[in-house]
Amino acid sequence: MMMKNFIFFFFIVLTTTIVVECSIQPHPLDPITPFEIDLVRIIVLKAYPTISKNSTLTFQYVGLDEPEKSTILSWQSSSSNSKTKTPPPPRRFYVIARYNEQSLEITVDLSTRSIIETKVYKGHGYPMLNNQEQTAASALPFSYGPFKESVKKRGLNISEVVCSDFSIGWFGEKITKRLLKIKCYYIEGSVNLYMRPMEGVEATVDMDEMKIVDYKDRYVVPMPKAEGTEYRASKLKPPFGPNLKGISLMQNGGPAFKLDGHTLSWANWEFHIGFDIRAGSIISLASVYDLEMQKYRQVLYRGFISELFVPYQDPTEEWYYTSYFDSGEFGFGQSASSLEPLTDCPSNAKFLDAFFADGSGNPVNITNAFCIFEKYAGDIMWRHTEVEIPNQVITEVRPDVTLVVRMVSTVGNYDYIIDWEFKPSGSINLR
Repeated sequence: MMMKNFIFFFFIVLTTTIVVECSIQPHPLDPITPFEIDLVRIIVLKAYPTISKNSTLTFQYVGLDEPEKSTILSWQSSSSNSKTKTPPPPRRFYVIARYNEQSLEITVDLSTRSIIETKVYKGHGYPMLNNQEQTAASALPFSYGPFKESVKKRGLNISEVVCSDFSIGWFGEKITKRLLKIKCYYIEGSVNLYMRPMEGVEATVDMDEMKIVDYKDRYVVPMPKAEGTEYRASKLKPPFGPNLKGISLMQNGGPAFKLDGHTLSWANWEFHIGFDIRAGSIISLASVYDLEMQKYRQVLYRGFISELFVPYQDPTEEWYYTSYFDSGEFGFGQSASSLEPLTDCPSNAKFLDAFFADGSGNPVNITNAFCIFEKYAGDIMWRHTEVEIPNQVITEVRPDVTLVVRMVSTVGNYDYIIDWEFKPSGSINLR
């Protein structure tokens, strides 16, 4: 995505519910596992065999078919009582697939190893893109004659050209096809490719046929020079690439939070950490301890980024359609980056992996998809000094410590650093 004028629209889903207590049983909201991904793939492919090229089923989305809220709360309440403990509800998964140029909505029940519902989606719009088809579409120009001529007439080395896919939105057409635009960039002398686009060149790919169905080379403009486009600190000279002294937060007694599977407890908080190929990080059943009630009071049932809309708002022919849905089209979870210790996260961080199903239905492991850490920057949350009591001075200071659950999602050239922040004061902040 080239950096143009644009506006972010950031949608968050937050819902509240009633008082509950914490669960000690395996959690029904736990994210999908590699074993479950494999099982879902086997069940679905058995029902939809490949007969021809067009009938090859591709997985666009595989995620937890979350039980009803009332079911989760009932299970959670009973799981805290050994006498009335009930087993978790069946694990069901919701699959969106492409088959015979149709979008299928499939519900798989792993307890019965069967498909319990299938719907054919017939409305406008198409499912989330998977990584394999984006890669395949972006490679098509390099075997396309007119594109080779476009590169040649600009005096560029085709081995230094890279291409990327752009979703195109919907503009009221009665009949739509599953199309992507492909634009290309020049990397000779610089890794800052988005600063060096091949302007005026654009290919349109039919994703079901996986071929170029339209091509334009409208004009030629000079390619920006590579000099001055470096952004890597290791390649820059001071003062633009300074060597700062590192800061380390030591916790001699270890972290103050406890992680049991995907359920986390810290200070006066308890909540569940989930993961979805589309939404990325999901925080569920967040409860804060209520001193008056002497029990946990739930303040957030489920929170996640519903969508992040990026309309570039450039009216020119090559850009007008650029209106990304970075979650719904490209997937915040699918685009999650592996976090690097000591750079993405501090020295006291703990890490969690995550898994999603690729376009063939195989499990993909994102190592260090989450990091969890306590952050203290020397700030004060609450302070009072009392000097009116005879022969006594009382100084009460409480540090402003924050628990952070972090994930980074990289969509094109955007790195979204997503932090869920919890404070002992009872506040939740999503940054």
